[in-house]
Amino acid sequence: MPLLFDQPLNFAQGIETRASLNNQISFLHIYTLSSSLSLSLEIAFGSHTKPPLMESSSPISIQQTLHQDPNPESSPKPLPYKKSFVTSLMEAATLRTPSFREDSYFVSHLKSSERKALQELKDKLMASHGPDSMWAISLLSNDDKSDVILLKFLRARDFRVTDSLQMLLKCLQWRKDFEADTILDEDLGFKELEGVVAYMHGFDREGHPVCYNAYGVFKDKDMYDRIFGDDEKLQKFLRWRVQVLERGIKLLHFKPGGINSIIQVTDLKDMPKRELRVASNHILSLFQDNYPEMVARKIFINVPWYFSVLYSMFSPFLTQRTKSKFVISKEGNAAETLYKFIRPEDVPVQYGGLSRPSDLQNGPPKPASEFTVKGGEKVNIQIEGIEAGATITWDIVVGGWDLDYSAEFVPIAEGSYTIAVEKSRKIAATEEAIHNTFTAREAGKMVFSVDNTASRKRKVAAYRYVVRKSTAILA
Repeated sequence: MPLLFDQPLNFAQGIETRASLNNQISFLHIYTLSSSLSLSLEIAFGSHTKPPLMESSSPISIQQTLHQDPNPESSPKPLPYKKSFVTSLMEAATLRTPSFREDSYFVSHLKSSERKALQELKDKLMASHGPDSMWAISLLSNDDKSDVILLKFLRARDFRVTDSLQMLLKCLQWRKDFEADTILDEDLGFKELEGVVAYMHGFDREGHPVCYNAYGVFKDKDMYDRIFGDDEKLQKFLRWRVQVLERGIKLLHFKPGGINSIIQVTDLKDMPKRELRVASNHILSLFQDNYPEMVARKIFINVPWYFSVLYSMFSPFLTQRTKSKFVISKEGNAAETLYKFIRPEDVPVQYGGLSRPSDLQNGPPKPASEFTVKGGEKVNIQIEGIEAGATITWDIVVGGWDLDYSAEFVPIAEGSYTIAVEKSRKIAATEEAIHNTFTAREAGKMVFSVDNTASRKRKVAAYRYVVRKSTAILA
C-alpha cells in the first residue's frame, strides 16, 4: 500500500504541468482503477553497487557445470519463443529507467531561487507561527537538520512558499492533535499484524530503512472484520500504521549527505481491492499531507500481470524522473528485484532472503555471498578447511527455488565415505531459506549443490556460513 504522496493527480482535470507529474502516482490507485482514476506517486531512485561474488581470499570455491544432453543430435532445437502482447506490456512495465539521484539537502547545491524560497519560508514561519519543532528538531534553529525538513515541504509544493507554509502549518497542527510525538510509546494491541502487514525490517544497500507492506491477510473476512469492523477499529489501525512509519523516521539522520528517507516495499499478492478502499483513502490522506518526501524508492513485488498492463497504459503520461523512481516486479520475481536494492541478509525469508525476525535482535546480520544459477547449470559451493570436531552452520537460498538442492560432507582422508548431510530433493518455489548445522567427526569440506539443469530460467541466490571450533570461530 503506498505510503507517501504529495498531490494526487486527477486525470479528469487534465495534466497541467510537467512538475505536477512529479508529484507522485499511486500504484494502489492503479490497482483500483475500476473505481478511481486518481493517481499519486512518491518514490525516488538511487544507484546501488552490487558486491563481487566473493573475495579472492575466500576459502570457498564455486564450480559451475553446464548440463549437456548425452545425445544432442537426437534432441530437437526448441522453437523460438514468441512474446504475446500482454507479455510485451509486462516487460515494458518492469524495465528500469536511467538511475535517478535523490535530491540534495545541501543548501550550497540549491538553485538561487530555491535558496531564496527556503529563507522566505523560514521568515514566514517565524512571523505566522513562531518557534516549533518536528521529530525533536527545531524548525527555526537555522541548522542543517531544520533545513532538511523545510526542504521536504518546499519540494512537495514545487518551492511555492505560500503553499509550502500552509502545508507545514497544517502538519504541525495535525501532529499536535494526533499526538504523533508520543505515539511510539503506545501499545496499540496489533501484535498479530507486527511483522506481517506493515513493519520496518533492515536497510537497503545505501543505508535507507526499509518498510514492508503486505495486506493479503485481509482477504480473510474474519481478520478484516477484526481490524476494520467499525470506525473505531479503523481509526485505531490508522494510528498503528502511523506508528510504524514513525519508527522508520526515527532511524533517519535529517542532515545533508545522510539518510533522509526510507524505502517502501509493497507486496500485492492476494491484496483485496474493494475491502481496503476506505482504509487506503484514509492512509493516503494522512501520509500525503504530513509526510512529504519521506520515501526514496517504492518497490512493488508480486505484481499481477493486469497491474503491469495498467501501468504500461499510464506510463506515457509520466515524466522520466517519475518513472525512474518506480520499481515493479512481476509475480514470482521478488528476490531478483529486491536483491538489486537490498542485500540478501536484509531481505525477509518470505521474499527469498536470509533474514528472519529473530536475526534483528542479534545485531547486524552476517553478510551473505551472492551468486547466480543460470538455466541448464549446476552450481557447487565448496567450503574447505573444516577440521575434525568443528561445527558448520549455514543458510542458503535461491530465489523462486523450483530446483534440486543437496548438501554433503567430503572427508579428506582416503577411504572415508562421503556423508549425505541433506539428500538431494526438489525445493518448492515457495520454500524459504534453508538453515542447517553439521558437526564433522573428521577433517574435510562441505559441498552444497544447486541443480538448475531442468530449467532455462536464471535465478539469484545467496548463502552464508560460520565454522565453530571449541575455542575459535572461523568463517
